[in-house]
Amino acid sequence: MRICVYCASSTKIDKSFFDATEKLAMEFAAANIDVVYGGGATGLMGKLADVILENGGKIKGIIPKFMNEVEWAHKSVSDMEFTETMHERKAKFLEDIDGLVALAGGTGTLEELFEAITLKRLGKFTKPIVILNTKNYYDPLKVMLERCVSENFMDERHLDMWKFVEKPEEVLDALTNFPIWDENAIHFARK
Repeated sequence: MRICVYCASSTKIDKSFFDATEKLAMEFAAANIDVVYGGGATGLMGKLADVILENGGKIKGIIPKFMNEVEWAHKSVSDMEFTETMHERKAKFLEDIDGLVALAGGTGTLEELFEAITLKRLGKFTKPIVILNTKNYYDPLKVMLERCVSENFMDERHLDMWKFVEKPEEVLDALTNFPIWDENAIHFARK
């Protein structure tokens, strides 16, 4: 299984986010899951890579060249792909994966997550999307997405595009027991 993980590079966040990332990374390494991530060395990105590598797992980083020029790339990740743009990076994240997981993050994480949700709504991305809601971080997002449906901006079926979980230990089960989604989603993408 190959899973993309979206997460933060910030180092000034609560320890509980680092703890959740460490637990998830250990679960992935133990299950021999190949991880794709943003290539960074700090914050949750750095923690994810460090723990995967320490536990004998496989991880691939994808990072724009301009970020590498300011030394944001993780030096110990040997499988590192450099892109020209952020757009190219986001497209590469979704290539040949079996699902994606969003950990807590800022605008970059949210942008990546929303692009994947939008592509799934259009039937262009059909894999599971799991959102790890550590410390209730994503509660406002959950409310907003539900409001998109209740206000008729999206179809009720769109609520099956993602799954929120509270603990890292729930992520693997959520990824493997996900409702089937296919290219036909385009036919109800417009409300």
